[in-house]
Amino acid sequence: MAYLLALDQGTTSSRAIVFDADGAMVAVSQQEFEQHYPKPGWVEHDADEIWRTQRDVAVEALAKAKLKPADVAALGIVNQRETLVVWDRKTGEPACRAIVWQDRRTAAMCRQLKDAEPTFRAKTGLLLDPYFTGTKLTWLLDNEPGLRERAEAGELAAGTIDSWLVYKLTGGARHVSDASNASRTLLLNLQTTEWDHELLDILRVPEAMLPEVVDSSGVCGEAAGVDGLDGIAIAGLAGDQQSALFGQACFEQGGAKNTYGTGSFLLVNTGTEVTASQQQLLSTAAWRIGGVTEYALEGSVFVTGAAVQWLRDGLGIIKQAPDVEALANQVPDTGGVYLVPAFAGLGAPHWDPDARGALVGLTRGTTAAHIARATLEGIALQSVELAEAMRADTALPIDELRVDGGAAANNTLMQIQADLLQARVIRPKVTETTALGAAYLAGLAVGVWSDRADLAKHWQVDREFEPQISADEAAAKRERWTHAVERAKGWATDEDGG
Repeated sequence: MAYLLALDQGTTSSRAIVFDADGAMVAVSQQEFEQHYPKPGWVEHDADEIWRTQRDVAVEALAKAKLKPADVAALGIVNQRETLVVWDRKTGEPACRAIVWQDRRTAAMCRQLKDAEPTFRAKTGLLLDPYFTGTKLTWLLDNEPGLRERAEAGELAAGTIDSWLVYKLTGGARHVSDASNASRTLLLNLQTTEWDHELLDILRVPEAMLPEVVDSSGVCGEAAGVDGLDGIAIAGLAGDQQSALFGQACFEQGGAKNTYGTGSFLLVNTGTEVTASQQQLLSTAAWRIGGVTEYALEGSVFVTGAAVQWLRDGLGIIKQAPDVEALANQVPDTGGVYLVPAFAGLGAPHWDPDARGALVGLTRGTTAAHIARATLEGIALQSVELAEAMRADTALPIDELRVDGGAAANNTLMQIQADLLQARVIRPKVTETTALGAAYLAGLAVGVWSDRADLAKHWQVDREFEPQISADEAAAKRERWTHAVERAKGWATDEDGG
């Protein structure tokens, strides 16, 4: 039996999962690490702590599985995207703390660069936003004493978390990033999957700092000098959302997945051609295999699971997050209530940072159960907006949605999602699809699986949800939702008198 080790480096914790050749989980280890908030809107990580926790959980997961490095066919890395690490090439020491994808310190810089946004949009498929890596790197070079001089002298390396982990695992022998991670930097030309000199010039980033862009599935090095991991081939790299798309076996054009976490990410495979979005979605590299890049459209919703946490912590109408399902099922519908959970603004396709949460349609007959059900509908309706935007951009039907993440366990939410989307919703047996995707990419590279058709056989359905309401009913709900969203937009600006 062949085994794969997936290193799942997330925003708040480092995990390692051992999978067998059937795609089943064998062992898991996880450690949280510290979040640093030095100023309002700033979020940082200690890159050394990320490395230590990721190394330790990898060794521990193998120990739990009673495996030695020689028993592992390969390892794959999946990571929080857009987070930037800068380090000294000789010593391997971080030059400063990592700037996390959530960090907003470059907002003013992005506003100053607005004239260049059409260029970035056309070449990278991304919006010009502090979310992405490129402006973080410019900020560090301009604001950390001595960094720009050291960078221009070739002393510093920069990269996303995949780059950092590969560098540390290989004892500094390899400085690489895969196409899916590199496509989130604002520096990669999506068509060529190479660093773009015009974009580098605009952001004043020395190309010598950047990693070699490699395939998402392919041996790019091996662990060396790391007790408990030595000799394991590193054969899979991917950003977390693209890895989940691969882990859900969405290998064909039109294959779509939605991950329900604190927020939600819906991705659809658009094939080997870049699809430029007219609906404010992001175009991104899904993966590059055998030198061939496949692409995806991505939409992000800021608040999904966090809305349920608000019911628990803010309103106190449930004691635990899973209780929302039983409460929502006490009523057959929302009684005309709509919750727009824009607590942190609206993401795609609206991109309105001034939107705020809105609870509309209340009457004296409204109960906690109606609000709970409206919360689940609000989560589902945000994803329907993304799917409809993707249908408009691609003319693909998106008649099936594969789901994962914590809230995918909520049967009522999944049924509501199927009803409002008017499409089949499918939950797999293994919902750890982010880590599974990294294992699939690594195993494919070293022959554990012969091809994607072989991989698809191991993806197994737990439950399917078919629409149980008519298309007309779904359309009426979506129309009312649109009215509720309009009431939520621009609220912070109005409130401030701006």
